[in-house]
Amino acid sequence: MILLRAVNVGGATLPMASLREMAAGLGAREPRTHIASGNLIADVPGDPDTFDRALERAVEARHGFFREAISRTPGELAAALAAHPFEVVEPRYSYVVFLMGEPTAAAVAKARTFATGEDLWDVEGREMHVRYHAGAGRPQMKHESIGRALAVPGTARNLNTVAKLVALCPA
Repeated sequence: MILLRAVNVGGATLPMASLREMAAGLGAREPRTHIASGNLIADVPGDPDTFDRALERAVEARHGFFREAISRTPGELAAALAAHPFEVVEPRYSYVVFLMGEPTAAAVAKARTFATGEDLWDVEGREMHVRYHAGAGRPQMKHESIGRALAVPGTARNLNTVAKLVALCPA
């Protein structure tokens, strides 16, 4: 599973047919997408990190904008879903942010200095878990500031989407 950050938001239009075509051109087998937000299900050749960097370059060359690509295995997706540390009141208010790497303890400590109101977040390895009190559209926390403090790019998916991606991934 390859997750692209910030696709089809803020003027960065990436047709999913184009994403599948680029992935196939890079050697991915049977690329499929789920919803138009940069969720690519494919068996990729070789090292996933190498594939991700090649896909980033292909998107930038063809569409003129850079977006991070972040791979997770089906098992890692399922583990991230199972590890969500907060009570799930509404699945669409709870998210997993898949990070490109694990933030340092100092970065997490810095991020914890920002007020969050009733929103909750925690980092476990390469995932940040978030529960918005009133939904992502009305956050009480300064998620951009927290993300900058963590100093590791990531891409968020709500728990409904993560569960669907787990179901769509081959075992």
